[in-house]
Amino acid sequence: MLADQLLINGRIYTMNADHPRVSALALCGGRVLAVGDELCDLLAPSGKVVDLEGQCVLPGLIDSHIHFAWYARGLRELDLSGATTLAQMLALVAERVGELEPDFGDTGEWIVGRRWDQERWPERRFPTAADLDRVAPRYPVVLTAKSGHALVANTCALRLAGITADTPDPPGGRIGRDREGYPDGMLFEDSAMALVSDLIPLPGPGEIEGALRDAFSGAWRVGLTSIHDMDRTSAFAAYQRLHAQGELGLRVIKYLPADVLDCALEVGLRAGLGDDWLRVGGVKAFADGALGPRTAAMLAPYEGEPDNVGVLTTTERELRALARKAVQNRFPLAVHAIGDRANRMVLDVLADVAGKDRGGSRPCRHRIEHVQLLHPDDVGRLAELDVVASMQPVHATQDFEMADRYWGDRCATAYAWRSLLNTDTVLAFGSDCPVEDLNPFLGIHAAVTRRRVDGSPGPQGWVPRQRLAVEEAVRAYTLGAAYAAGLEDRLGSLAPAKLADLVVLDRDVFACDPMAIAETQVMATMVGGQWVWDRERNGSPG
Repeated sequence: MLADQLLINGRIYTMNADHPRVSALALCGGRVLAVGDELCDLLAPSGKVVDLEGQCVLPGLIDSHIHFAWYARGLRELDLSGATTLAQMLALVAERVGELEPDFGDTGEWIVGRRWDQERWPERRFPTAADLDRVAPRYPVVLTAKSGHALVANTCALRLAGITADTPDPPGGRIGRDREGYPDGMLFEDSAMALVSDLIPLPGPGEIEGALRDAFSGAWRVGLTSIHDMDRTSAFAAYQRLHAQGELGLRVIKYLPADVLDCALEVGLRAGLGDDWLRVGGVKAFADGALGPRTAAMLAPYEGEPDNVGVLTTTERELRALARKAVQNRFPLAVHAIGDRANRMVLDVLADVAGKDRGGSRPCRHRIEHVQLLHPDDVGRLAELDVVASMQPVHATQDFEMADRYWGDRCATAYAWRSLLNTDTVLAFGSDCPVEDLNPFLGIHAAVTRRRVDGSPGPQGWVPRQRLAVEEAVRAYTLGAAYAAGLEDRLGSLAPAKLADLVVLDRDVFACDPMAIAETQVMATMVGGQWVWDRERNGSPG
């Protein structure tokens, strides 16, 4: 077999222990044929030679936790991430109101926005319906917080949802209320948020597919070739349609929401079903909320809030029942857990179901999503139970001020990558986009420096003993992420017979100043032997 493409003169970091760094790659039929330094004899007469001119090459990067359809749709919604005050956010809403037809009434078009962060505002308080009513009294307005675990709605939206002082808090959620007990516009966690968000008109299939097509180039531009998608089932349907049309631009491992597990089992759906472009990964569940709205479930109260220990969105009994059903049918679990109480509960449940898989050549690879705060006694338990830590490094650098404020000394084991790695826990990194930027080089930078791009909080970073080496951070975006999905035999490194997914960079991230990693530009991206992104051609496919 001869190569149809030969890449030469590169600084190629393969993440393959047998040949960790080479200068050439031979590719054939969308897979790696050979790695080494002198491979010219393998080129077919009609093959193409690509001179990398000394540029750095990595295996295609994998985002192990992303809400890609949410990100894609969000590109068409009101982005509030730039608002550094409540007034700025309200001004953006007012601007959108001015763009709408003046004759819409209360049940007209919805104003939908995302990514506001009250911790960035001088007021450091949640917005209210009264705030929104000042700029949008006639349109229903729903603005989701950066965390995705809270939203604020105006009075019009609350009225459409029938939310009043008599509306009880739904299980696992909370309705924000003023001192008199009336709804103040804030809704915390999915069960409460759904009271309003379920009323927003759903985009049609064509709209979702169009948004995804537009978003693929944004992923290629930052070196992503595969994703573990944590969105709802509507995204799965859209991915299937795109795949059937030959238009799926990324490899997608889809994790299904826990509430559709019974339906999946009824029709015989199983983890691993699919191909190298689209497959079922497992089932996604939630144990708690998030740090931003202070709903992450804690063993002890938040600093300064003696009555607040967060929210368990699923009881231990419910989670155990789900876990038993999942493992009996060989569905790996991916459980969202942020607070130390939630992480302990998930570990207790996974310990209970360990070894209860029926059949198969290997146990289910369960994972905890986020793992933001662990009690010191629980750090070693992930490795003991073979549970993957699916984490997002940029959360640490973006949230450290909040974490210090509300978790205090407990932050010694917050975002504890080094402590976990030292116990042989497998790390799989991602972005949680659109909560954070999907650029994996921002994540690698955060993991290596524990600093923001502006240098804060200082030269040593935040809790510096948890920093990683560059190789360890890159591994978590490649082999670690592939392992989490059970795909390390075809993804995550550049080795013979593996899929030819790779990225070409403008700098050597292993050799440059760690602070410069965040500025890395992707020069080209290849998926399955095809160049899908080429910066020198203004982003058009090569």
